[in-house]
Amino acid sequence: MLIALLGMLAVCRLQGQSYTTAAGLRMGTDWGLTLQQRVLEHTTVEVILQSSLQREEMMLTVLGEQHRPILSRRLNIYGGAGLHKGFRTSSDAGWKAPTGITLIGGAEFTIARLALSWDFKPAINLSGGEKGFYAQTGVSVRYVFVKGNVFQKKQRQKKRERRRRAREKQGYPDWQIWRRWQ
Repeated sequence: MLIALLGMLAVCRLQGQSYTTAAGLRMGTDWGLTLQQRVLEHTTVEVILQSSLQREEMMLTVLGEQHRPILSRRLNIYGGAGLHKGFRTSSDAGWKAPTGITLIGGAEFTIARLALSWDFKPAINLSGGEKGFYAQTGVSVRYVFVKGNVFQKKQRQKKRERRRRAREKQGYPDWQIWRRWQ
């Protein structure tokens, strides 16, 4: 039964997210703000600005993420990678601000205009930082500002306009539909 369900999911062409732009709060090991923007059908760019409760630094992370739906486009898993740059919040710390690579993996559920997600986000510092490796987890609550169907609606309108222009080019007014089948 499980194999059949997984096979059907592999064959189905589902969109990875039900929204295009969302922003909100990220709470967990570090707290901060998150903004997610879909750039391709299954790909998003996420920007996270967070402050640590354990260390005296802030971190800006930019991630590219791939989303894959589970059962529907409202429930998906995602993974990705990106870069981070830290900023010291106090001048008496004896270390440089961190710079490095960040990985991310998690699950997301969207209901109405809320996107709820949990993720694991390990960060590897290539230079600076208190430690060379940070293991972070977090729960994000984002408000959906732009729903996913906005771009699909524009694409449908463009297709309709192209068909209308093609009909007019053939010499048929828009309301003479029957002439197309003669």
